[in-house]
Amino acid sequence: MRKPAPSPQLPLAGEGKRGPDGHIAYLLRQAAGAQRLRMERALADLDATPAQFVILTLLKAYPGISNADLARLAMLTPQTVSVIIQTLEKHGLLIRLPHAVHGRILHLVISEAGAALLARCRERVAALEAAMVAGLTPTQERTVREWLVRQAVEEG
Repeated sequence: MRKPAPSPQLPLAGEGKRGPDGHIAYLLRQAAGAQRLRMERALADLDATPAQFVILTLLKAYPGISNADLARLAMLTPQTVSVIIQTLEKHGLLIRLPHAVHGRILHLVISEAGAALLARCRERVAALEAAMVAGLTPTQERTVREWLVRQAVEEG
């Protein structure tokens, strides 16, 4: 039985097709993956995940948002959002309050503990974001932000 040929040395981030000459869509995905890993590491000792951080952030920004809209904005499946909400609620980070007019409708609200956790997470994520744009002039940062938004809103 023959051994398979060893694979060639794979390039590190920034090298070969993983560098400036790579496909821009791949580079964008590579950067997003690296940022997600940095967020996971930064939030780990707070017992928070990047997805939980996103859900708490969106609930604070858009009080009364539906689960379906929450899933769309978080770019997660409704099932995933449901599990995240259950976990956050179980840990006392979210509470359900009755709607002022429609008694059967329950709104998700961030608890005091949830707001405190969100504040600690925001500090860490803000530091990561500052590191991301370090070295860019304000004009360059604005250009990158506008380009990213344009990629998100343009239809394919």
